[in-house]
Amino acid sequence: MSETAAGQANALLLRPVTLDDEHAVRAATHELAEEGFTFAFGLDTARSFADYVASLEDRRLGRGSAGAVPETFLLAEVDGEIVGRLSLRHVLNDQLRTSGGHIGFGILRAHRRRGYASEILRQALLLARDLGLTSALLTCDESNTGSRGVIESRGGVFGGHSPTYPAKRLYWIAL
Repeated sequence: MSETAAGQANALLLRPVTLDDEHAVRAATHELAEEGFTFAFGLDTARSFADYVASLEDRRLGRGSAGAVPETFLLAEVDGEIVGRLSLRHVLNDQLRTSGGHIGFGILRAHRRRGYASEILRQALLLARDLGLTSALLTCDESNTGSRGVIESRGGVFGGHSPTYPAKRLYWIAL
């Protein structure tokens, strides 16, 4: 990574969603949906943004819907602009063991290849350790070479493929 990219990545801040983020989060959700990727889980056009923000705190505390696990959802921001997001699941359920894992991240198209995904993952691993995890599971699509490279560069050890279709690559990172 170049010195400029490293400096940009180091300036990345992970922070909770606020009511002021509505336009940016809805735009990011729409943009990544075009790629088949969910930016903001549980956000749809019929739901008020205030309700969505409140639900994120409920999810962090494990008060989500049946079968949901405690999850911290944070925006990745650089110089006041949202560049991506982090989903950190505190524990795994059966679904997350094959698709999703402990950590999920996404970068908006205009901000890719700048080191932001690697920095989100670096910070996420520290947060996961603070939760008491000793290892973290990450998954990615077979075709997503960008995510594969980020995960492997942070110590991800390939653990096989999920039984889902399409299959996901499973990686473990020791904390």
